[in-house]
Amino acid sequence: MKTIDDLLAEGQVAGKRVFVRADLNVPLSDGTITDDGRIRAAVPTIAKLADAGAKVIVASHLGRPKGAPDPQFSLAPVAARLGELLGKDVAFASDTVGDSAAATVAGLAGGQVALLENLRFNPGETAKDDAERGAFADQLAALADSYVGDGFGAVHRKHASVYDLPARLPHAAGGLIATEVGVLKKLTEDVRRPYAVVLGGSKVSDKLGVIDHLLEKADRILVGGGMVFTFLKAQGHEVGKSLLQEDQLAAVTEYLERAKAKGVEFVLPVDVVGATEFPDLKTKAPSSPATAPVDAIPADMIGLDIGPESRKLFAAKLADAATVFWNGPMGVFEHPDYADGTRAVAQALIDSPAFTVVGGGDSAAAVRILGFDENAFGHISTGGGASLEYLEGKTLPGLAALEG
Repeated sequence: MKTIDDLLAEGQVAGKRVFVRADLNVPLSDGTITDDGRIRAAVPTIAKLADAGAKVIVASHLGRPKGAPDPQFSLAPVAARLGELLGKDVAFASDTVGDSAAATVAGLAGGQVALLENLRFNPGETAKDDAERGAFADQLAALADSYVGDGFGAVHRKHASVYDLPARLPHAAGGLIATEVGVLKKLTEDVRRPYAVVLGGSKVSDKLGVIDHLLEKADRILVGGGMVFTFLKAQGHEVGKSLLQEDQLAAVTEYLERAKAKGVEFVLPVDVVGATEFPDLKTKAPSSPATAPVDAIPADMIGLDIGPESRKLFAAKLADAATVFWNGPMGVFEHPDYADGTRAVAQALIDSPAFTVVGGGDSAAAVRILGFDENAFGHISTGGGASLEYLEGKTLPGLAALEG
């Protein structure tokens, strides 16, 4: 896989129009960015190209618009923040391949940066039809001389700007993608042991593939978050009003049996923190949290976090690990009453001498929201779904396109 250093050596950068497919899909609240982690992660590659004299055309998706312009998903706030982080103005095109994009790109001088409007405002970006997707890729290719793929969070998507566009231009991987792939190889090919995996988040169905694959790789799998209640139910526990995926009970039971047969340690909480009502995440108003052992969860309780004894257990199970991959919070960390489990796991990773990888948007956001120093972790991934699919052993279209 070529990198931007190869493009520099080949003379493909200075004075040239370089299209950078970044992942700037940040959370917004009333037009305000609430977590700029993905923008900051994109800055090094963009700055390196600009410093080398490239005319840098940055493109990304944001949210899930329906293939047409939607103001709530505009990248305009991102352009402003990107400019602040780069220390230079970022021109903003109000469309993707229309008159504004053409004029904005034409106006760039070497070392300047432009951001196109949300790629998903054009139906061709996400089209299932190869011809429709290819036609949009042709329009994007007309804007540039070369392509740099640096949006790791999108490489598992067979989208025009990720999969089709690299085939139309000289292409290379940006620094972020190169780093992500190197880290993921340490989790799949060259693993230091003991290898512990911490999985959380709401739905067990989102993690079935990665659990299946990690049963062949990991020494220890710790499970928290809303997904844990399906595991607890499979063990015969009642889970009250907690999130439960009844249709996944058979799969979860099979995984627990396979883990036992393979000697993979499955670690589940021994207690949970919950309430009778879901907390207000907007006002963060105090709720009425209660703690219960997993074999005595009240019928009216919604489990919202792992409990104090589980936090100690999880920390102990991570203390001797040499490699740790964490994907998914342990509870509803957005509310202070239910953030302690996620906080405990983050602290356990910091305290561990292991190579630690935080994967997934929610986990990375939790690290920042809870005030941890990102540099205290071995690596914080920008690719939630992409990281999981890589760990599942799947071929990622965006990586395959860059290797081609």
